[in-house]
Amino acid sequence: MTTSDPSAELSARPPERVFVWIWLPDATEPVVCGRLDQGSPITFTYARSYKARPDAVPVFEPELPLTGTPPLEPLDGDGLPLCIDDAMPDSWGRRLVNHRLGVGFAELPELTYLVASGSDRIGALDFQLSSTEYVRREADAPSLDELAAAARRFEDGEPLDERLTAALLHGTSIGGARPKALVADGGRGLVAKFSSSTDTYPVVQGEFVAMTLARRCGLDVAPVSLVEAHRRHALLVERFDRPGGGRRRRVVSALTVLGLSSFPGGRYATYHDLADGIRRSFARPDATLRELFGRISFNILCGNTDDHGRNHAAFVDDDGLELTPAYDICPQARTGGDANQAMAYGRQGQRAARIASLVEAADVYHLDPADARAIVDAQIHVVRDAWDEVCDHARLTAQQRSTFLGRQFLDPSIFH
Repeated sequence: MTTSDPSAELSARPPERVFVWIWLPDATEPVVCGRLDQGSPITFTYARSYKARPDAVPVFEPELPLTGTPPLEPLDGDGLPLCIDDAMPDSWGRRLVNHRLGVGFAELPELTYLVASGSDRIGALDFQLSSTEYVRREADAPSLDELAAAARRFEDGEPLDERLTAALLHGTSIGGARPKALVADGGRGLVAKFSSSTDTYPVVQGEFVAMTLARRCGLDVAPVSLVEAHRRHALLVERFDRPGGGRRRRVVSALTVLGLSSFPGGRYATYHDLADGIRRSFARPDATLRELFGRISFNILCGNTDDHGRNHAAFVDDDGLELTPAYDICPQARTGGDANQAMAYGRQGQRAARIASLVEAADVYHLDPADARAIVDAQIHVVRDAWDEVCDHARLTAQQRSTFLGRQFLDPSIFH
């Protein structure tokens, strides 16, 4: 394994083909599994050497089956294969890639973003210009304070030195629009989320409160902690796709499970279609449907209306899919009145952030109304009973707590 940076070559000429490397189950090093070829759409072809391996697994069976006739096309017939697109950097990462390549705000080809972003991306894939040599794109590990300061300077349009640019670039493949970086704590991989210069309320502390309360409600949620970085709060979220020892787990977004791309397909993603997908393809459908209902309920209770298809994901295992721990449970700013969830939860298109409407759709999740109401009531009790304690941990002021409670958390409109 070597470490390198293809920035100079990418700035001069976008790649026409990119090789996909994968960490097989329990493996600590990747192997090449196939090739992406530029076109409309971008196609994928498995390597013959990979298909000959007795331990070969499909990247994602419904879209890129090992037995499919090459070249394989995306499920939605456009752009990248969806399960590959899940490993693409989102807006924060693309801004950093553009900065590193010196191209301003230009929209670069998708294959360029794949090989110019960091190697430690979500899931078990990475992308290379070579089919024979895996080149890890890494950086020195600055302190959390340095990373937070660099993220703030980058947001404000200030210049960064090469070392800090490379360190931030290391985290360009984890998705999302807010400033963030990847850090390590012993054997744990962490996503550090920083305050933004555009925040109008304590977003980082609000996400800590929501994630902590969701775990106390019994939901499967990624562990979080709140720390200070560069005199501001930062949220550390434990990565669920890194089981330790250099291994990586395959992950796909809910959009990919639904066969939808981010644009324009993301607008058509629904919880009820995801529930149908769970019945078809998940290893433990009934338990998973109950968990999904609980997550929808808690999103309504905490004011998280940014619950779109990229903010839900599943592990890809040999015996079926499995929901990853919940992440990005972040209360959204609201000015009062009714709100809507990003995805409809009822089969008639119900998406209003109202508990009664969700309970009416309980059968979609294999629950009867009494069970659904019991789940919701238990969550409400947890939020009320643990509110002060969790807000103390979040170091929220009395004014900040009163702003959150009754406006984002437990807004009166959700009980109409």
